[in-house]
Amino acid sequence: MQKIGRRTFIKQTAAAAAALGSGSIAAPAVWAQGGYPNKPIKFIVPLAPGGAIDFIARAIGERMTGTIGQQIVVENKTGAGGTIGMDTAMKSDPDGYTVLITNDNAASAPHIMSLTYDYTNELKPVCYLGRQSQYLAAHSSLNISTVKDLVAYVKANPGLGIASSGVGSNQHVAAAWLAQEAGIKLDHVPYRGAGQAINDLIAAHVKTAFLGPTALIQHARAGTLKLLAHTGSKRSPILPEVPTLEESGYKVVLDAWYAAFVPKNTPNDIVAKLNAEMNQALKDPKLLETFTKGVVEPVGGTPEEIGKVAQADSVKYARLVKDLNIKTN
Repeated sequence: MQKIGRRTFIKQTAAAAAALGSGSIAAPAVWAQGGYPNKPIKFIVPLAPGGAIDFIARAIGERMTGTIGQQIVVENKTGAGGTIGMDTAMKSDPDGYTVLITNDNAASAPHIMSLTYDYTNELKPVCYLGRQSQYLAAHSSLNISTVKDLVAYVKANPGLGIASSGVGSNQHVAAAWLAQEAGIKLDHVPYRGAGQAINDLIAAHVKTAFLGPTALIQHARAGTLKLLAHTGSKRSPILPEVPTLEESGYKVVLDAWYAAFVPKNTPNDIVAKLNAEMNQALKDPKLLETFTKGVVEPVGGTPEEIGKVAQADSVKYARLVKDLNIKTN
């Protein structure tokens, strides 16, 4: 369990360090006067530090710590493709003191891992925090500049390893989908989050990856990695030079969302308070600058809006997992 400190946040999200400026945002502690919260709130992140979920949780948490009168504490609860952390949050007391910060793995993992429950039904949505595409990256030692180059290389060298943040992740699905579209064989190499995957990728222990751009961008700018394409429906205004996979000739479109959830029976008034505070945080200029550095598009909105998105994605992933014949092994 880690407190959100400026030094820790900078270390674990180096790509966005410049956006933090002078540190935490001071603001009146207005919530504590109403009785909730009267102790620290825990944000559970189901993947390791260094990826977009951890990055978003710490950015939102730092902003909220300055406004709610209590500390936000981030706990990275990793393992089993993120399901250990999501299970922990799902089974926590519904009192508003445990909040899950996750992405659409909550919609994909139950179908890939054949769970008997669906997180999009078993958790109560709070707020749509942000979205970003997943990026296909190759180590510079491959001398590959485009997706077509990669496809040609893999056809000549079947079974190239491709890293992801874990089994059951949207990146796992994207890799399987690309392999089917391109008629190639890729060997999935899952990690416990982008922070671990990126270390092996830049060391060339694995030479390709589908990861969020938050973990990739600084290494791409340094020339260690080449960003070949991404899964979005249109080019990112932050990285306009990177084409979509669809532009590259492969019909793989899969945007990732990032959101906050709480246990199912959490009172609606607590959910409303959390939602209001998170929406306010997403308007803060320093947080917006931080998100831009991490290639995250802020969203916001009501619990009902992200709830509908999450449940629609669960239906989509159920279809994709079946069509792509994705297995946990």
